[in-house]
Amino acid sequence: MLGQDLVDVCVARGHDVYALPKADLDVTDAAMCEEVLAEIRPHAVVNCAAWTDVDGAESNEEAAMAVNEAGAANVAGAAAKQGAKVVYVSTDYVFDGRRRQPYVESDVTQPLSAYGRSKQAGETSTAAANPFHVIVRSSWLFGTRGPNFVETMLRLAGEQPEVIVVSDQVGAPTFTRHLAPALAELAEGEEWGIHHVAATRSCSWFEFAQEIFDQVGSECRVMAGTTEMLARPAPRPRFSVLGSERRAVGALPDWRQGLREYLSERDAAAEARREAEDAAR
Repeated sequence: MLGQDLVDVCVARGHDVYALPKADLDVTDAAMCEEVLAEIRPHAVVNCAAWTDVDGAESNEEAAMAVNEAGAANVAGAAAKQGAKVVYVSTDYVFDGRRRQPYVESDVTQPLSAYGRSKQAGETSTAAANPFHVIVRSSWLFGTRGPNFVETMLRLAGEQPEVIVVSDQVGAPTFTRHLAPALAELAEGEEWGIHHVAATRSCSWFEFAQEIFDQVGSECRVMAGTTEMLARPAPRPRFSVLGSERRAVGALPDWRQGLREYLSERDAAAEARREAEDAAR
């Protein structure tokens, strides 16, 4: 989802881009990472490979660590051998969410879940393997190239008259089309270390769902639920809004704008598919 948007942005910025699927670069295979990057000899590597199943990681932490920690170390180390910078995409879930003001880069991490622990470990292993590293924490990603909360809500709205969504978890939904240019800028530049890059303003999942239905004109009703009521295998931070004390890149747009652009892009893609189907008849 993020990787494909990043490819589009980097190509538009005039870069030679090598977008490698798992079959061509398995991040859990250290030798493969070294062999592939030695052949490409990149100036910068953006690691968008990740175990992102938050609940699945809770029962399979070893597998999540293999990708998010060991895989991150393999990519960062292979990049270092080529003198290349590495950008590692991390998450707001490295924080415990017990405070009520935005987390900045220097705040102490304390993940609640196996997924959060694996991403925190990936930050550490990336930094240890490559001195030329950038760690970008973002939050609640949604984009047109993969499964996400928006699509889940739209599917449920087509199947039932109401949905129950947690109202006591707050973050910043971030459109991948907005995050991708920031990643490209950090990959190009001379900034290092940890950076927080997420959408402007915040909301709860409940408010996010309400805005989705408002923007598409759905009559599906959103009911507020609590974290305890909607028990999930993995614990989530109650408040994981990201702020920044660095501002190496410009602020991203408001999450509502990201949602509008997402829905517009989604509609355009659907129209293109209909026209292609009509032409094929």
